[in-house]
Parts: sequence; C-alpha cells; structure tokens
Amino acid sequence: VCSGATGHTEAIIVYYDPNEVGYDKLLDTFFGRVDPTTVNGQGNDFGKQYRTGVYFHTKEQEDIAKARFEEEKLLYSKPIASELRPAMPFWPAEEYHQQYLEKGGRSGVPQNAEKGATETIRCYG
Repeated sequence: VCSGATGHTEAIIVYYDPNEVGYDKLLDTFFGRVDPTTVNGQGNDFGKQYRTGVYFHTKEQEDIAKARFEEEKLLYSKPIASELRPAMPFWPAEEYHQQYLEKGGRSGVPQNAEKGATETIRCYG
C-alpha cells in the first residue's frame, strides 16, 4: 500500500457496539481528526493510498454519513475531498503494521491505544 501501486487505501476498520456509541459519534471522531479538504493525504503522508474516507456498511450508515458530509461542506471554503463510499473487502496490513502506534511507530515511542485514550495521534514522528 505504501508505494501506491496497489490501488488500495491505508485504512482501519472499526468494530463498535451501537448500544455503546452511535455512528454519528464515530463521525465526530473522524471529522475531528482529519482535514477532510486535503486531497490524497493527511499530515506528512501524501499519495492516493493516504486519501481519507468514510466507508459505510449499511443503508442507515450511508444516510447518516451523507447528512454529516453535507453539514461538513458548510464549514469549509474548499470542497470536501474525503470519500464517502460503500465499504469494500478489508485486507489487514502485515503483522509489523498491526498496533503500529502502540509499538512506537516511526518515533519508537509507544502510544496509548486503550479504549477511551485521548492522546493526540503521533503518526508523523
């Protein structure tokens, strides 16, 4: 994925209990963590494989996400670049990429990945 030659997106899959957290709250986290106007990248990582997006699994998720994207459009002068598409098959990364930040990422400094952690993600060193 890092080379950009596969056509895949570097992504995560989120499993959640809708009795514990609503889909709208997951979207709050997404939009609170990314700049949805950045085309093909975030932070120091650029290329089509680093594009951002919300990939829905159900019609309900699609409807909630579409409404949220419409709200987000009003907050920016530039167009929203984040994708909104149906989820495709998810392929886990190689083992050495699993829990990457928890293992220390590029910086070698482990990051808290426990449920409820609020530490800012240090993906870029």
